[in-house]
Amino acid sequence: MFNNRKIVFALLGRTPIRPMACFNLRRVPFGRLNKKIQTQENIVKVVNHSTRRTIISLAAIAAFALTAFGQRSSGPTMVYGPERPNLPVAGNTNMYCAGYIQYGPVSTGNRIIGASGEADGYNFTQNGDVYINMGSNKGVNVGDTFSVVRPRGHVESRWTSKDVGFYVQEVGALQVIKVKSNHAIARIKTSCESFLLGDLVQPTENRVSPIAVPRPALDLYGDPSGKAMGRILMSRGGAETLSTNSVVYVDLGADASVSVGDHMTVFRPLGKGNPLQIPLKETVSERDEGYQSETYRGGKFSNQGSRKSGDHANGKMVTTYDAKSGRPALRKIVGEAVVLNVKERSATILITRNAQEIHTGDWVELQ
Repeated sequence: MFNNRKIVFALLGRTPIRPMACFNLRRVPFGRLNKKIQTQENIVKVVNHSTRRTIISLAAIAAFALTAFGQRSSGPTMVYGPERPNLPVAGNTNMYCAGYIQYGPVSTGNRIIGASGEADGYNFTQNGDVYINMGSNKGVNVGDTFSVVRPRGHVESRWTSKDVGFYVQEVGALQVIKVKSNHAIARIKTSCESFLLGDLVQPTENRVSPIAVPRPALDLYGDPSGKAMGRILMSRGGAETLSTNSVVYVDLGADASVSVGDHMTVFRPLGKGNPLQIPLKETVSERDEGYQSETYRGGKFSNQGSRKSGDHANGKMVTTYDAKSGRPALRKIVGEAVVLNVKERSATILITRNAQEIHTGDWVELQ
């Protein structure tokens, strides 16, 4: 067993008191010896009391340390909330204001014929009231909602020889607030653009956005899928330099078995698509000389000149065009998109990610 007094004095940095044998009884008188003995007994009592308190304190510290260690080893308690549902790729703005290219005829019978504020202007926006030539005679009821579209013209693009149809701009949505026999008053609930008299009123399509799901990393050097390929013809708003969340139109539709939610790879031939003007030839020709000094004549060759053809470098200069000739069809992947709406010969797609700027004229391929 450990000597408790030695532990206490070791903690206090003192030398423990030796037992009574440390005194020389032959040289100490009895009276003084008795006093020393009493003093020694008092010291031992104090030491024993201090030892008990110290042991109790050490035991409490050890118990606290074990408890804390046990809590740390078990780890914190994690409380999880309800699982969040997957979010849609596109919001209502991109779903119902994207526009589309339609090949078949559009119904022109129903249209906006007036507006409560037409005396003050020609453009009408959200929460404004307009008149439509649809009443109880056409089965219209209070609370009915309609889409408003504006056909803009036939799509002609240098990027395709395919007749895809005409572009239809989606203007917004109306809700009927009062019905007459041959007309109705409707309030503009959503405005993608300013409403104009003569805009066409159409039944509202129920569109569902694709759900955003985890996608593999964009493979910039992925192989072709072998599926249908097309071109980006134009974009909403006429932008030509595109990026993530841009809405664009491609010449692939139901005729190419395209469906809402399909993913497309956006790419272009390697070496194409630079928006800046590039040099028409190499910076330095191999025929150029004069790079050496007149005194030391270190060598006439430029470090930026191209190589000479032939096993002994005695042929013609190898140009960039020569170097590219005969190579396989290489492509540069620049982004990815998802299909929002499909028509007969075209589709409306949303760019979901891009590795660099995307342009009208870039290629798309079904994944």
